[in-house]
Amino acid sequence: MEEFAKYILQEESFEKKMEIVYYLQKKVGIFFDNSVILKAQLAKMFMEEMNLDVDRNLVLTACLLYDCKKSDSPQDLDHVKMFPKQSADYLRGLGFDAHFCKVCEQHSRASNLGKREKESDILELVDQFGGMLLHRPERMGFKVDEALVLLEYRNLKDKENRYLEKFKEFITKMEEVLV
Repeated sequence: MEEFAKYILQEESFEKKMEIVYYLQKKVGIFFDNSVILKAQLAKMFMEEMNLDVDRNLVLTACLLYDCKKSDSPQDLDHVKMFPKQSADYLRGLGFDAHFCKVCEQHSRASNLGKREKESDILELVDQFGGMLLHRPERMGFKVDEALVLLEYRNLKDKENRYLEKFKEFITKMEEVLV
């Protein structure tokens, strides 16, 4: 399994990366569902549309794997805070380097790993925004404009995310295209 990191990072096709993760999920039972695909697609579009200066391959691979140890069943808040660390540890075992694992673990602010990586800020935005759009057993998904307001004024209130303004601009652009 240690060769897995090299294998998926060398794959340039986003669709093939998703297929690789799908088969990994079937083989070892990592978390991979439609929400992961939605968030990764959102990240892909954001990076392309806003021409972000980041390693897109790293971000897309991280989007598909950052929550690999998440559970499908509802958990208490303390358990939910453990997923980022558990996922990063698992990814280390698959051969991913310290930087990649830090990016994945920092998608959530549950771990205090020092200075945030710029790729982590992208993961944070798509994770939180994408999650708000989706229906959950306990609530309906939010409308795009509501999710954007909640992202900025509740979830990221008093937190530094270097891409928040660009993300808001991106979402506004995408809404105009869709309307």
